Amino acid sequence: MNKFLFLLSLVILHQGHSVLAEYDDDELDLGGLSRDSFPKGFIWGVAASAYQVEGMTDKEGRKPCIWDKFITDKPDRIANDATANVTVDEYHRYKADIDMIKELNFDSYRFSISWSRIFPDGEGRVNWLGVDYYNRLIDSMLAEGITPYANLYHYDLPQALADKYDGWLSKRTVKAYVAYADFCFKMFGDRVKYWFTFNEPRVAAALGYDNGIHAPGRCSKEYGNCTEGNSGTEPYIVAHHFLLSHAGAVQRYRQKYQRDQHGKIGILLDFVWYEPLTNSIDDELAAKRARDFHIGWFLHPITYGRYPDLVRFLVGDRLPKFSKREEKMVKGSIDLVGINHYTSYYIYDPHESSKPKMIVMECQLDQGLNYYKGYLTELSRAIKDGANVIGYHAWSILDNFEWLLGYSSRFGIVYVDRKNQLKRYPKMSARWFQKLLERN
Repeated sequence: MNKFLFLLSLVILHQGHSVLAEYDDDELDLGGLSRDSFPKGFIWGVAASAYQVEGMTDKEGRKPCIWDKFITDKPDRIANDATANVTVDEYHRYKADIDMIKELNFDSYRFSISWSRIFPDGEGRVNWLGVDYYNRLIDSMLAEGITPYANLYHYDLPQALADKYDGWLSKRTVKAYVAYADFCFKMFGDRVKYWFTFNEPRVAAALGYDNGIHAPGRCSKEYGNCTEGNSGTEPYIVAHHFLLSHAGAVQRYRQKYQRDQHGKIGILLDFVWYEPLTNSIDDELAAKRARDFHIGWFLHPITYGRYPDLVRFLVGDRLPKFSKREEKMVKGSIDLVGINHYTSYYIYDPHESSKPKMIVMECQLDQGLNYYKGYLTELSRAIKDGANVIGYHAWSILDNFEWLLGYSSRFGIVYVDRKNQLKRYPKMSARWFQKLLERN
């Protein structure tokens, strides 16, 4: 049975000026939770991605990724015309950030590797300055007892491959990705024992190629403000190539490296869950459609080697097909799966409309500690009921560049003062975790 590594992405908003304060035990109510509420060996960590925290986008050998071009072409796409050129400068401050992760009692750090920092042109020439940076980052984690969890792709395709091959629309990019993954396994796999091939590939396919609000900004004109693209076909082509890239990288790791390196490999999927609003057949079917297109689009092929029946029926010949060899390669291509979970929805079939409406079941995200406490309490119960969850990562360690939101939303458990040399201040949520994760 595959183990499920639960990587929870939570949005905790900045709580005014409280980031500078010390907190007493009454403010940090754990609700009876502690490390002992979870199984022995349960992993507690925090997460970030290269593009959102590193900065140095055009320095030390790195060339642009598709997000750099997406922002440069139309700066007002991003709140307050923000860029990731500096973001929180983890490229230079990684040691202090790792020290802080250790001080807050976390066990691990999930980071991503910038493909265009390793291969500026997406393939071919290696940028050894980039390799040196990730060696320093990984070695610093291990020196402080922090376990590295490495993600190979977080939305940031090298722009050179978009220019040369049309990016993820081409199978040639699949080949380039597998070669990049192979290089990372070779360079870092002696120390990295947990690998992820992609972060939220559904988001990259849908937002990048259906409505075009993420890089590379492709869609049909009736679906968004795009100059090129086809929303009816391209998301499915791109998702198909993500799956082939994932499976190819997993196959390469298992054949060449896993036996000697003793690591595990999987994928990070965004898990929005859908429940029917009523017990009616129509609402049950509406919820199943939503789950099949959101979760099943990737998890079903990875588990069974084929797309969900409902997806195949509704998409028809617009959906690419796996060859017999590809089916075999894709099926079972995970040792573990990371679940990024923000929220859930009630959904119903309104009959009179071809566009199903949804009612959002919102969490009280402005009451961050209550949310963490409630969620972890239920997670602990689920594990006791038999859920095979072996870890939990909070998103994110730092306030950082949040894609279209720029720096206007502060998702980190550590506040970054952008007006004062990017100084870091743990928020109440960080201190809460520090107390929760104290070791007896």
